[in-house]
Amino acid sequence: MPTKKVLIILSDATSFPLKKPAGSSGETAKTVDQPSGFFLMELAKPLQKLLDAGHEVTFASPKGQEPVPDPNSESLAAFAGNFYERRRENELLERMKRENGFSRPRTLASISNDELSTFAGVFIPGGHAPLRDLGDDKELGRILRFFHEENKPTAAICHGPYALLSTKQAGDGTFAYKGYKITAWSDAEEKVMETILGGEIEKVESSLRNEGAEMVTGVGEKMGQTTLDRELLTGENPLAAGQLGDRFVRMISV
Repeated sequence: MPTKKVLIILSDATSFPLKKPAGSSGETAKTVDQPSGFFLMELAKPLQKLLDAGHEVTFASPKGQEPVPDPNSESLAAFAGNFYERRRENELLERMKRENGFSRPRTLASISNDELSTFAGVFIPGGHAPLRDLGDDKELGRILRFFHEENKPTAAICHGPYALLSTKQAGDGTFAYKGYKITAWSDAEEKVMETILGGEIEKVESSLRNEGAEMVTGVGEKMGQTTLDRELLTGENPLAAGQLGDRFVRMISV
């Protein structure tokens, strides 16, 4: 299998906005910064599959800042208590820091359309961080429109599909994926997080549906099934990371 280049888009954000309601004891409503970053397994599992297939990855983000993991994704609970799996995935990212510039991603603006033509696909992992800076980034909109117009494989998981909204900031200002079937972190799942965190969070599913996406969610998607529509591959939550990685590798290996 020939080596191909894959672009992995990461958020620069280390938090996302959490809207706290007014309290019964007189506290005023306010928005706080809730710590976040990339979700470890949503990045590591597809990344490992790309590397195992012999492909070359390039990391990029809006400002080129060092990515940080979502604290929740580093807990043993996120790995169902599998200490060894968590260690393998952390070791993979440590290797990427040493060998592949993970600590110093390319800025999105530094990647020209001519260079984009050398990439076989683009992947955006989740974690809540994309809610902060990817949905309205004009350079990301340019990049995603390029892959969309060239019909090149594009994958996103969990909160990653929120980044697709950036296509409204580039080109003709429309949402490039209107009418696409998309799976993302559901409103129902986000409402569970809101209960845990005690505040309101921007909804990925509703935001995409409001722009004309056909959202696909159900028991299968919650258990790790993925959705493919034309060049776009999406998954709902961390359980989809393995299948998404396998399907994405097959897409770019054609």
